[in-house]
Amino acid sequence: MSNEGGLVRRCLHGDTAAYRELIERYHTLVYRLCCRLLRCRHDAEDVTQEVFVRVFRSLRSWDQQRPLQPWIIGIAINRCRTWLRRRSLRPHPVEYLADRADPRKQDQTAELRAAILQALERLRPEHRTVFVLFHEQRCSYEEIAAALARPVGTIKTWLHRARLEILDQLRAGGWVEGAGPPLPPEGLA
Repeated sequence: MSNEGGLVRRCLHGDTAAYRELIERYHTLVYRLCCRLLRCRHDAEDVTQEVFVRVFRSLRSWDQQRPLQPWIIGIAINRCRTWLRRRSLRPHPVEYLADRADPRKQDQTAELRAAILQALERLRPEHRTVFVLFHEQRCSYEEIAAALARPVGTIKTWLHRARLEILDQLRAGGWVEGAGPPLPPEGLA
């Protein structure tokens, strides 16, 4: 914590090396989170930049009694929410990459991964956010609770519900409890 406090104080005094250090320390975490929540690398790059601009503008309001990482994650989540809200009002660009996808059959691992990602996409936004923070970003319950300004019990409940929803969707697709993916019609196998 004191290390974070010293870094923030150096930033507040205009130390460009401290700015770089703060960005290097948290950039990967913020970028991956933005990629997951926005599902678009280009948007994630833009939002990641916005997050750090917001972080530097708001450093004076950071409570030094609390860890810096959840505070930064909270800013990132809020910026992603704002971006998603604005993006929903804009027309969607044509997905040209789908036309270029390799049409060859991929192995079942890739199919299972796609099924999990699809199940994740169907979750309520707050459940998806908690799931991503816990399982992909390796944040603790306490860090997630601080970032989302919610009680730890709520975070545990949302994570539990997210897991159950994903499991139900995988069961419905035949991926869980010994059943593989749906079999092709006879004669095509």
